[in-house]
Amino acid sequence: MGNSFRSPGIGLSAYTKLPTASVYSSSGNDVQLNQESTGTIVNPNLKIFTLGQLKRATRNFRPSSMVGEGGFGRVYKGWVDEKTLAPSKIGVGIPVAIRKSDPCKCKSLGQWKAEVEFLGKFSHPNIVKLLGYYRDDKQFLLVYEYMNKGSLENHLFRNGAGQLSWKTRVKIAMGAAHGLAFLHATNKQVTCRFFQTANILLDEEFNAKLSDFGKVKLEADVVGVEGDCNVDSEHRSSNDHRKMGRVLNFKYSAPEYGFTGSYSNEGDVYSFGIILLEMITGTRAFDRSRPLVLVAWAKPYLHKKDTLKKVMDPKLQGRYPVKAAFETAALILKCLQHSRKDRPSMNDVFRTLELINAMNMAP
Repeated sequence: MGNSFRSPGIGLSAYTKLPTASVYSSSGNDVQLNQESTGTIVNPNLKIFTLGQLKRATRNFRPSSMVGEGGFGRVYKGWVDEKTLAPSKIGVGIPVAIRKSDPCKCKSLGQWKAEVEFLGKFSHPNIVKLLGYYRDDKQFLLVYEYMNKGSLENHLFRNGAGQLSWKTRVKIAMGAAHGLAFLHATNKQVTCRFFQTANILLDEEFNAKLSDFGKVKLEADVVGVEGDCNVDSEHRSSNDHRKMGRVLNFKYSAPEYGFTGSYSNEGDVYSFGIILLEMITGTRAFDRSRPLVLVAWAKPYLHKKDTLKKVMDPKLQGRYPVKAAFETAALILKCLQHSRKDRPSMNDVFRTLELINAMNMAP
């Protein structure tokens, strides 16, 4: 077996430029905006690891190496050589995140295939980079670049996590919006479907990168849907999708998901609106201890500056530009429009966040 992987069914050129979009870089406490940054569609060239290599990289998946756990399985931190990706000692080379599936977990196989297909195809500064994989009859592992600040979810809601300043929150929102706008703008439009704060990872400088693409929708094909591994996801009934939509409607899904089971870019925009709302309020989209979901509770306060401060995250301690916060609230309301045709595009969302960021930098 070689050391690279060419994903089947991807008839794309090795390097296809997509429309230019502005992006940002960090310099001190300010966020500088740069132009001429593009994402690309690439033919996958992923390293095929052996199980032994990944065991050495993680010290045999030692519990102390585990950094997270999700529906796909556990995530371990490992170390590899920067050039060859060969396993190395702790602190030598570069850190990587290794997602290890639960043995014989059928639903993980579909997600594993979707991740390899998807992340092997796209390259963008705001999308987490897949480096390689391993698979045998019982389990499958994925190797990503390591994002040492963890997820946005942890920083917003986990006790003991460092506080995020207003500028940092806007920077993270810009990065997530930029990555999502890129996916929506590709010639094969990608719908993330289950976009949430847990899927936004942060590097050392709080640059945001989108992750977890096991349930993406590419054009008309639905891939990586959880369920019986003997049933092709394309042939699952619309009934199943509607049930899934109703369950997720309480958290991040757009209203139309619960009724039709349809997935669209406009649905991603709605989900992004909820994420923005979580970011400014410091409150989860759904909390069993609260009688109302976040949207129903916070939405009435977003229309006026005087009432907006009542729902702003207390951890900000009032340290935010009032005008910028109000413009963010206005953007959230646009994203949360009930009718999908009334929502802005993700590119428009990103442009608006650029303007909001400029307010932060103004004297």
